[in-house]
Amino acid sequence: MSVHLKPEQLEKAQALVAEARAHGGLAPLDVERFWADNEMAVRDPFGAAIPQVALGIRMSHECLFDELGIPEDWHRYYHDPAWSRTLAKPYNDKAETIVGRRLLNEQPPTPPERTWPEPLQLFDIFEAQNVFKGESFWLEQSAHSPDELAALLDRVEKRLEGDLRAFLLPPAWDREKGRLRKLNIPSPVYRSQRGPVTFAMSIFGPENLIYLILDQPDLAARFRDLICRAILERARILDAERGWDSPAAARRGWAWFDDNCCLLNKEMYDFFARPILKAVFDRYAPDPGDSRFQHSDSAMAQHLPTLGALGLTGCNFGPSLTVSQIREHLPLAEIEGQLAPFTFSRNEEVNLVAEVIRDCEMAREKRGLLLATAGSINNGSRLTGMRLIMAAIQRYGRYP
Repeated sequence: MSVHLKPEQLEKAQALVAEARAHGGLAPLDVERFWADNEMAVRDPFGAAIPQVALGIRMSHECLFDELGIPEDWHRYYHDPAWSRTLAKPYNDKAETIVGRRLLNEQPPTPPERTWPEPLQLFDIFEAQNVFKGESFWLEQSAHSPDELAALLDRVEKRLEGDLRAFLLPPAWDREKGRLRKLNIPSPVYRSQRGPVTFAMSIFGPENLIYLILDQPDLAARFRDLICRAILERARILDAERGWDSPAAARRGWAWFDDNCCLLNKEMYDFFARPILKAVFDRYAPDPGDSRFQHSDSAMAQHLPTLGALGLTGCNFGPSLTVSQIREHLPLAEIEGQLAPFTFSRNEEVNLVAEVIRDCEMAREKRGLLLATAGSINNGSRLTGMRLIMAAIQRYGRYP
């Protein structure tokens, strides 16, 4: 359900949708002017001279199914990237007609001989398995009780105190390093991570983590500190493989993806997650211009003061939060949002336009909005819906 909408916003939306339907479903739009204006806006969504609210939506390969009338096949989607890339061309042909741009990557996946061997992940250090179930990958628990967690942390600690490089890097790494460097193919680095709460709940379970913080704070603190230490060590090792021998020489910026943070109250989040975020930001995003980003597409408004104090410069939060509410706590952040993903994927045309108008109005004074879904772009999100969004921005999202 769309939230925080005003009657006048719905009236404007109904009028624009009626115009689109009168023209075969294509909203009235000066396409080339839109993209020229958007290019300026995206470069600096806070810019004093930008003509309109920036559009951040570029669709995703997930949208291929409904748009092209293809039955959903999520196993093949995740396991056969070459297949989805072949579908990008007919999708882009359609996109070019409707929104004036080719949106999806049509290039085939990088061939194996030009790809570095895959390092183990943070979840491997904590002995979890990432398995495909149903329609997606799921990270399975590796500890189910406080005793199991304590034993797991003993093993993690030994891993961190031992040769973590040998644990993380596959046997083929050193053999391939020279060849790939000669080809000027840079080795992978580590600048984003499933957020501390989501990661910990994947390893130990949501209810288990909540009770652990309440009932056994010393063990919870040990869990927290080892997650932090493992993140920093993994990043340091991969930086060294790239040739970056100090944080000052390394690429700046970090991104978190922490949907489950909504399950903790502010005090619990500040105890468990904030120290991890601060330590990682202090090393990899210490300066005002560095990127400090968090995605949490959930109702996590209780954490806005903490994230504001940590100096977030970019965010993508759940649709229950408003642009004004986020801006109050994150004055410097580019806000990616706040269009509800299911308003888009269910093709609720009037609500779709009304939400865009709402967000543009909230952004008018302080700017900094990169209009996008407040979460993922899901299958069912249509190119005609994207054109409606563009038309709403062009008509109601102009800056004075």
